[in-house]
Amino acid sequence: MQMPIPARLRQLEPLTEILEAAALAAMMGVKKITKSRHKRRGFQALRPGPETPLWNELAVACEAQLTRHGDKVRLGRIIGLPRQRIHQLLVAKTACADAERTLLLMGWLSARRKGQTPA
Repeated sequence: MQMPIPARLRQLEPLTEILEAAALAAMMGVKKITKSRHKRRGFQALRPGPETPLWNELAVACEAQLTRHGDKVRLGRIIGLPRQRIHQLLVAKTACADAERTLLLMGWLSARRKGQTPA
């Protein structure tokens, strides 16, 4: 059940329609700005997410191999990264590795799956 609108407020109805249209236009403008901000420019690094499915699979596969205490440290020594960076790459998934370290990571994963101890 709708409440009756007083006559004084009904006089402001055209103004509210204008304000509503302006708010929608502003919202669409903000949406366009934020969309363009998230686009990668040039040679910027990728961020993990839906647009990096291969990295996501590699990270999941590597994380599954890090089961024992100290595995992240040992992996970090092999590929030349600190334990905290390994956590960002494989567990938190907030960063992607560069090409060289990705290849080292793939080699490490392959050796682990074969049962070899990568040195």
